[in-house]
Amino acid sequence: MQSPYFFILYVENPVSSAALYQQLLGRPPIDAAPTFAMFALDGGVKLGLWSRHTVEPACRVTGGGNEVCFAVDAKAQVDALFADWSRRGLPVAQAPVEMDFGYTFVALDPDQHRLRVYASNGS
Repeated sequence: MQSPYFFILYVENPVSSAALYQQLLGRPPIDAAPTFAMFALDGGVKLGLWSRHTVEPACRVTGGGNEVCFAVDAKAQVDALFADWSRRGLPVAQAPVEMDFGYTFVALDPDQHRLRVYASNGS
């Protein structure tokens, strides 16, 4: 069976979204155009940012229906990223909190995609 390795978020402005994700991911996109940007992530996974105005077939739903998750090794890293992303002005949907799976917070990108940072309970 094939495993998915490429995920796409539909965004209002791929250029500005790519600039934000470049900061958050700490790496530049490997492909960038006015309507699409793509990032190569660890393990061969790719993240695409596609203009919701040019995606075909047209999408009916945009941000808020899924999450991009960032795993870190320790609670202190969750707190550090929370402080950093708050300084960057990212809206917070959930302040740092302990949950069943670990310590986590959720921020939102400009298209309301949920960005979850977490340290698992084993950390």
